[in-house]
This record gives sequence, C-alpha cells and structure tokens, in this order.
Amino acid sequence: MAEDKITFKKAVGHFVTITRHRHLVRKHCFQMGLYFQGMTHDLSKYSPSEFWVGARYYQGNRSPNARERELYGFSTAWLHHKGRNKHHFEYWIDFFNKKQDGNGVVPCQMPDKYVAEMIADRVAACMIYKGDEYDSWDSLKYHEFEKKVVDTLMHPDTKNKLEFFLNMLGEQGEAATFKYIKEIFLKGKDRLRWEKELEESLS
Repeated sequence: MAEDKITFKKAVGHFVTITRHRHLVRKHCFQMGLYFQGMTHDLSKYSPSEFWVGARYYQGNRSPNARERELYGFSTAWLHHKGRNKHHFEYWIDFFNKKQDGNGVVPCQMPDKYVAEMIADRVAACMIYKGDEYDSWDSLKYHEFEKKVVDTLMHPDTKNKLEFFLNMLGEQGEAATFKYIKEIFLKGKDRLRWEKELEESLS
C-alpha cells in the first residue's frame, strides 16, 4: 500500500482549510453568543498529532480523516480530536454493561452549548467542502447519510435537538436559526415555545 506523502503544498492547503473552517465556526458561534467557544474551537487541529496527519492525507474536497480511514480502517487524527473537543457527540460516549445484556455503549446527553457549537461546526464544514454549491439543507443531508450509525451512538435528547435545528437551517437559513438558538434555546427567554416546537417536531 503506497503511503501518502506530506508536501509543502498539502501542508499549506490543510492549514488554510482548517483555519477558514475555524473562522466560519467562530462567526457562527459569535452569532449565538458563544464567544469563548468560537475563539477556542478546534485548536487541537494545529497540534502535531492532528496537523501532520491532516497534511499527509489532505485532498481539499473532504476531510483528510476520510482518506486515512480508507487506508487503515480508522483515523488516528480523529481519535485524538474527538477526545478533546466537546462539540462532537462522540466525546460524550461512555461504556458500561452492568446487566451484561447489551453492547455496553452509553450515549450521554450533550450540554446545550455544545449542541449549538456542533451545529456551527457542521454548517461550516459543509460551507468549506461544498463551496459555491452549498445550500442550507446540506448539514441535514450529511446527518441523514450518517444517521444509521448516529442512532446507536448519540443520546436521543441530543439527536432530537440536532435534527430540529438542522431542519430549521434548511427551512429558514443560518441567520434565523442562530438567532433562535441564541435567544430562545440557550438563553431560555421563551422556554415554553422551544419545548412546544420541539415536541411538535417529534410528533
């Protein structure tokens, strides 16, 4: 199996991509009032464990982690990343099998502020990789693509909130969705409205 090589061009391309992504997430987080999370989002991508792996498998039109998985069946960069960034639902997975009657996987509920950052992250990733072809339904389309796996690993509360906002993104766009998240979902100005609309989306 031929090993992908790190080149100066790929390293620069990877640096530009992850930095553009961070800037978009920061913009989205600021719109939701998440200033600290916007400033610190994905800083681990600049660590040697993630950056040089990303540079090696950089392609420009998708995550380098996908290429690494194709070659080896898993991604070392992703394993490092998901354990250090709370906006990924995979961070919130534990294992416990007291009754010995299941697979032992325990999805934990994500705090709302990280659900919001996860949405900002997914929107930004779609914008980066789709470019001019991006539309507001892309984040939901990607979620539907991975849903079979997500259903067994994501806490139901987290999944319901994610799908509610991904549908809102498609229907109303980024500005309206981020405003709703900031003023109603996170600040709880109209909690009854939020709870009613979430319940209606599940029925």
